[in-house]
Amino acid sequence: MMRKVFFLYLIFCVYMKKMFCQKTNFVFPEYPYKETNKNEMAYREFESACEQSPSCTPLKGLDRLKCVRECISPTCYQHIYYKDQIEEGEIDVRLNSFKGCFIQRSGRTR
Repeated sequence: MMRKVFFLYLIFCVYMKKMFCQKTNFVFPEYPYKETNKNEMAYREFESACEQSPSCTPLKGLDRLKCVRECISPTCYQHIYYKDQIEEGEIDVRLNSFKGCFIQRSGRTR
């Protein structure tokens, strides 16, 4: 009887581990980005203008970040962030891809 209970408990633990510890692959469109002074200056110029825009200025924290990124490039924001919004505390691994999209769409050289 004890053996049967232990065996059921073991199966339950394995099942729960699989259920809660599954890895999920995070997939998003990737755009190449070369971090040059020219590219960074272009990005920062748009970022600064968007931070001062009337729609983003009153916002704080994550809402402001989202507003600024969408202002910089609505198309790139839609492609990269729309399906899976950035969350509070998240390390933004998509930023370089966003910058690459922005540079590509603005027609600037890399």
